[in-house]
Amino acid sequence: MFDRPDLGDQAILVSLDFGGTDYQESVAECAELVRGSKVEILGMVQGKRQRPDAALFAGKGKVEEIASTVRATGANVVIFNHALSPGQERNLERALQCRVIDRNSLILDIFAQRARSHEGKLQVELAQLSHLSTRLVRGWTHLERQKGGVGLRGPGETQLETDRRLLGIRVKALKDRLAQVQKQRNTQRKSRNRAGVASVSIVGYTNAGKSTLFNALTKANIYAADQLFATLDTTSRKLFLHQQASVVVSDTVGFIRDLPHTLVAAFRATLEETVQANLLLHVVDCANDTRDAQIDEVNKVLAEIEADGIPQLIVWNKSDLRELPPEIERDEDGVIVSVRVSALKGEGLELLREAIAERVQPFANNHKEPYEHVAE
Repeated sequence: MFDRPDLGDQAILVSLDFGGTDYQESVAECAELVRGSKVEILGMVQGKRQRPDAALFAGKGKVEEIASTVRATGANVVIFNHALSPGQERNLERALQCRVIDRNSLILDIFAQRARSHEGKLQVELAQLSHLSTRLVRGWTHLERQKGGVGLRGPGETQLETDRRLLGIRVKALKDRLAQVQKQRNTQRKSRNRAGVASVSIVGYTNAGKSTLFNALTKANIYAADQLFATLDTTSRKLFLHQQASVVVSDTVGFIRDLPHTLVAAFRATLEETVQANLLLHVVDCANDTRDAQIDEVNKVLAEIEADGIPQLIVWNKSDLRELPPEIERDEDGVIVSVRVSALKGEGLELLREAIAERVQPFANNHKEPYEHVAE
C-alpha cells in the first residue's frame, strides 16, 4: 500500500528541455508561478531529453539526481514544469518519497487561491475535481482496498468506486449551478442587445496588463498586480466613448501557455463574455521579448472556445518601457489594427477610445442583433 505524501511549501523545480524554442521562457514562467503560489524554491533540476520516459517522465538517472537534491535541501515537494500522467505522478512519489505536483496542478492551485467570487470558486472547484477524476482512473493503491459496511458504501464496494461516485455527484451539482450562472449572463446580454450596446472583451496573456487597462478605461477598481493570474473573476463596466456612444467592456481571466483543458472547460461560462463579444481588445506586453509566442498562445485558447472569428484590436501595452509614444496603426485598407498605450501611466487611452469607437461602429449601425451576427 502507498499513501501519498503530505503537501509542502518548499520545492524543487524540475524542467526538462525537449527541444522547444521557448524553453528558457517556460522555465522562468514556471518559477514565477511557483512563487505566486506562495511556495519557496530551494533548488532547480534541469536536463535534456528527446522524449518523456513512460514510467518516470524524467528517466531513472535524472530521478536519482532529483532525489539527491531533495535530500540535500530538505524540500518537501517536487514541482514539474510539465503535465504528468497519473502513473508517472505515482511512480515519482514512490521514488522521491515526497509529494509531486505537475504544471496543471500548480495552475489549479493558484486559481484556487485567487478566486474571489462565488462563481469563480465554483469554476475552480469544478476544474480541480475534473483533474482529480483522471487521477482516480489509475488511483493510488490504497484506494483499491475492498471495503464493506453500512453508510456511504454498500457491501463489497471499493474505496475507489466510492470516491469516483461521490466525485461524480459533486461535479454534476457544480455544473448545474454554473449553468444557472450562464443563464443569468445570457439574460444580461439580451438586455444589452435590446439596448443596442456593443460588447468589448479584454483578452490577453496573463500579466499583460489587462486589469490595469480595464481600470484605466472604466475607472473601475478591480485588483491588479504584477503577477500571473492576479485576477480571475470577469468584471463588466460601461465605457462612454463620446456623447452618443458607449460599450460594455469585460475584463476576463488571463491565458497562459499549456492552459489546462479542465480550466478552459470550467471557465467556459465566464469566457462566454469573450465568445459573444463584438470586439476583442487583445492586450500584449510589448516590452516582453516573447510577445509573439504569447500572442499565439492566446489565439490558441480563443480558437478552443470558438472565439477566433471575432474581430481583434491589438493593444500594445507597457509602451513606456520601450520608450515608444502612443500611436494608432492602420492596415492597407485604413482599418485600425493596433494601438500603442501605457495603461499604467494613462498614455494613449484617448487614442484607444477613438479606435474602439471606430471598430464597433458597424455593430452600432446594425445593433438589432449584434451578438447573433458575431456568433455566425
